[in-house]
Amino acid sequence: MTATLEAITGRYVTLDVEGTSQRIYFEEAGDGPVVLLFHTAGADNRQWRHVLNDDELTSRYRFIAPDMPWHGKSLPPEGWQRDEYLLSTETYMATVLSLCDALGLDRPIYAGCSMGGRIALQLALHHTERFAGFIAIEASDFQPAWYDIDWFHRPDAPGGEMGAALVSANIAPQAPEAERWNTQWMFMQSGPGVFRGDLSFYTEDDSLVGCLGQIDTQKAPVHIMVGTYDLTCTPEDAQRTADGIPGATLDIMPEIGHFPMSEHPTRFRPHFVEALARMG
Repeated sequence: MTATLEAITGRYVTLDVEGTSQRIYFEEAGDGPVVLLFHTAGADNRQWRHVLNDDELTSRYRFIAPDMPWHGKSLPPEGWQRDEYLLSTETYMATVLSLCDALGLDRPIYAGCSMGGRIALQLALHHTERFAGFIAIEASDFQPAWYDIDWFHRPDAPGGEMGAALVSANIAPQAPEAERWNTQWMFMQSGPGVFRGDLSFYTEDDSLVGCLGQIDTQKAPVHIMVGTYDLTCTPEDAQRTADGIPGATLDIMPEIGHFPMSEHPTRFRPHFVEALARMG
């Protein structure tokens, strides 16, 4: 084995998000049009490490992958011990927009998976002018929980391992074993109550049902991607959502589950390359 020095760089930026100071960690690599990469619920930007280490892609794009507050290397805000963490649509959008302002990003491409994909659609609806395009991965207009989210923050159950157990059912059987376990490890490391707070947003917060037709893809394209082995956002959910957005495009990815960029990066890559090309 030889030592490998990766080109990824990590930095921190402090944002004002709805009057709260949030110190955000982000990693970046590459040069060119900016692509924001947002992780799933209960995880962090390590899900995007394969894209950030892709020499061909980073020769064409500048990728920026943040850890949302409470996730990964982004600490909770001061006084967190007195609050219950419950993510909301408004706070999520405010975080994304504040990050864009702080880094001076002019109409980046937004790409997000799961809860990051859901917020892509909310941003497409409410802040189209701020972005060059939207890649919504494993995303639908609304997806009620088929599980009890309280299991992920109980005194008698290890929340991280419960989270990993849930996501294990959403990883395609074709995923390489190493990446399957790497993906689950991120959920095992999630902070107490964080996965539950994310799932509260994903399963209970603002629905886009009835609003999809207001998204203007003439101003910024919307491309939806979904894996055939996704139980949380099924291909039927993604198809329904794409059908509701005039001009949206859809890619159904075979042999992929809910965490494509993490669970099976090589199979995901050509789909993501196509998605980026659709952004213009």
